[in-house]
Amino acid sequence: MYSYNINSYQYNNYNTVKPVKTSNVSNNENVKDNKPSFASNPIMTQVPFNPSFAASRLRTELSSKDEQNKYNELTKLLDKDSKKQLNTLLKTGALLNSASNDNSTTLDNLYKIATTPRAQGLNNVVILKDTIASIADPHVITQQFGNIPQQYKAQVAALENGQDVNVEHSGTCVSASIEFNLADKHPAEFARFAEGLSSPSMSVKKDIKLNNLADNTLDAIWLLNAFEIPYEARDFNKATLTFAPDKNAIVRAHIQTVDRDKLERSPLDVLMQSTFMQVGSQQSYDSLTDKRAGKFNQNEKGLIEFEKTFTESVVEDKNKISVTYQTVDENARLVGYETDFNTMKKQITDALNLGENVIIGYTQVDNNNTIINGHEITITGTKTGKDGKMIFICNDTDDNMSKSVEYSEDYLLPKIHHAALPQSVVANDVNLVENWVEGLKTYKELKKQAQQQGVSRLQIAA
Repeated sequence: MYSYNINSYQYNNYNTVKPVKTSNVSNNENVKDNKPSFASNPIMTQVPFNPSFAASRLRTELSSKDEQNKYNELTKLLDKDSKKQLNTLLKTGALLNSASNDNSTTLDNLYKIATTPRAQGLNNVVILKDTIASIADPHVITQQFGNIPQQYKAQVAALENGQDVNVEHSGTCVSASIEFNLADKHPAEFARFAEGLSSPSMSVKKDIKLNNLADNTLDAIWLLNAFEIPYEARDFNKATLTFAPDKNAIVRAHIQTVDRDKLERSPLDVLMQSTFMQVGSQQSYDSLTDKRAGKFNQNEKGLIEFEKTFTESVVEDKNKISVTYQTVDENARLVGYETDFNTMKKQITDALNLGENVIIGYTQVDNNNTIINGHEITITGTKTGKDGKMIFICNDTDDNMSKSVEYSEDYLLPKIHHAALPQSVVANDVNLVENWVEGLKTYKELKKQAQQQGVSRLQIAA
């Protein structure tokens, strides 16, 4: 895993960016076609489910008595809509896909969800239906928290010592995007995570290759230790990681089980997003306040680019490179781009052509080109508009819609701060800096800032 970052500015991904018209960046000499961006009229068409089954033979028929029995048992628990979704998973090959970390199929894990105990406060059928729905159409995944019902407010207040738990703007866009990608591209692994995180142990183990984190084994181990994720080194290139939500996630998940309103997160969304926030925030996330601590980020909301890249890499067990496209000065002002838009577009489309989704961080600026907000969305495909230009098909977990949205290249490309791409796509285009090096640099910078702030306070007091 690598991080490509021209300057020391760390982009923080949180809250929702609303489409706005932005000004040109006047001093960006490298970008000759930097025209004022505009919003296309989003076309709310459904993108067909098209998972990547490269590591698993596509099967669309139940081929054994065991599979038939499991399928029949599931249908007994499901309503009409969920049965239809289950049948769709069978016909598309998602149900019998076995490209999971332990080679279990989606069906195997759905059956375990249905027939074995869930964590206290969760419901087998609810988790089962949510898992099926998320794989059948990942666009239903959302980061909208929902309110705390009156009957639970005293309990929650006691847990948080009076801290505000009414989350109006969620900071889980990174983890929700990773959840979407897992459901969209890796159905069996998504179901395995759903089963483990909702089980009494509320955890799931995953074997990863250390060279997907760093070229050197010791550097990969440094990353695992720095992120404080529980792990056991198997040999010089393998480790078993334990993923788990924070301790308060079960409270949110239970509330969403018994009191979920339309367009709010499912209990499964709660568990998944909490788990990925834990990974990225060095195990410091709190589901009740939607805040985090950790050594790499001074902001209490969301995940920074370095944390996001690490989380994507370990969840997918892939060598992900975070390529930074925008040049931002020390005052968080957008002053230019590291490459031209055609190169940016080529790198993203090359990744899509490999069967990958591309999670991007994009920015909102004010009239002075100062970044005032950021958000993560997922590019899932492209098409050509009537004007011959590219249209990006995207998923946004914070738009209150369970469908894809479309943005013209003129609107989206100028806003992209960074994108997570396969190493093969950009290896020849950028100077790669190993992610552990970037992380250590970030840690030292934050520690230095904290020390300087401490000296300033002492001087004021004196």
